[in-house]
Amino acid sequence: MNMYDLITVKKRGGALVCDELSYMIGGYVAGEIPDYQMSAMLMAIYFNGMTPEETTNLTKIMAASGDRIDLSAIDGIKIDKHSTGGVGDKTTLIVSPIVAACGCYAPKMSGRGLGHTGGTVDKLESIPGFRTDLTQEEFLAVVRDCRMSLIAQAGTLARADKLLYALRDVTATVDSIPLIASSIMSKKLACGADAVLLDVKVGRGAFMKTAEEARTLAALMVDIGRQAGLPTAALLTNMDVPLGNAVGNSLEVIEAMAVLRGAGSADLREVSLSLATEMLRLAGIGTREECRTRAEAAVADGSAFETFARMTAAQGGDTAVLDDPRKFPQAKHQCVLTAKETGYIARLDAETVGRAAVLLGAGRADKNAAIDHAAGIYLDKKYGDPVTMGDALATLYAESEERLTAGLARLGDAYAIDAVSPAPQKLIYGTVDAEGYHDR
Repeated sequence: MNMYDLITVKKRGGALVCDELSYMIGGYVAGEIPDYQMSAMLMAIYFNGMTPEETTNLTKIMAASGDRIDLSAIDGIKIDKHSTGGVGDKTTLIVSPIVAACGCYAPKMSGRGLGHTGGTVDKLESIPGFRTDLTQEEFLAVVRDCRMSLIAQAGTLARADKLLYALRDVTATVDSIPLIASSIMSKKLACGADAVLLDVKVGRGAFMKTAEEARTLAALMVDIGRQAGLPTAALLTNMDVPLGNAVGNSLEVIEAMAVLRGAGSADLREVSLSLATEMLRLAGIGTREECRTRAEAAVADGSAFETFARMTAAQGGDTAVLDDPRKFPQAKHQCVLTAKETGYIARLDAETVGRAAVLLGAGRADKNAAIDHAAGIYLDKKYGDPVTMGDALATLYAESEERLTAGLARLGDAYAIDAVSPAPQKLIYGTVDAEGYHDR
């Protein structure tokens, strides 16, 4: 068996068997297969795809390529969540404490932002003192005490995925559905949860630009979970428009805390409660209606907010900023983007907003770039809102005037104003479970 022959099989549209995939992944992780051959394989997969069986086998092999998290010592249901990435997507900060306050365990390893999409770890690290680099023993201790913990993904978890993702990122093969599915699900299999809910984003600010692509990806990941004995379901949610009003790390933490206190933007609140409801259903808590009632009650009685605050303290974070946002470090400069005409917001392009936030310093243009936790955008007007010429569309925050100018120029391209009110957009398109797709 050699890599040249395997590349040839895939180049001609053939399928690789489990032993061949094991040879390929094992050899690449060990440094015996060079980048140029694996790059050729990734491109062959990009153009010719993989069968569901191939993708499932690849996922299991990647999951076994590094360490696994053992949560069996925690007596209770452990439920995980994963988002495929978006702009203003701070739902993990809301959903995990809701689920934990409802009696489940919500341990989660998250990633950092790259490109126009934000990362949960960057948001958490905007809280002064918050540690995301816990040891496994510390992680388990926080989960036991708080029923949740949010930390950075360990580099030893699903090692093959880390190596392959870096190569996909520089070979233009990130947006391959089989490779996305195996990347996400290999990490979920290695994380030790009893069930997983996937939030598959759809639209201009997401990797999946169409509902059809998102349904295909969600169905594939749900099927991988089923074959691996990991109950999995997915929600397809809108990412044409940023979620909530805040884009940027500390700004998003502030908005998430507002939702946990029963306030915040309506779209963020609805998507977060819907995700929490489906996580509780996967955990066997009750019917969808019963789970929704419990999720809403955890917000209303303050237990979800208290759970997040308790976890923050346990991981070294300053809980004072959760109660008083003015105690967050503040950006040195700010400015306002104003409407140049009267009408309705007919477009608010999520990807353009995300790229403007990167220019302000809130995200990374490359993986080694530093993050300015105070930088970002507050969207004063969103899709469908009426505006009068001169109204504030958005407020921008940055460390320097240069960054502010660059971000302002880019953000102006995100908005379009029309004389006619646009049709409302759906927040949630549907769900995918073991029985198939269900419209919402």
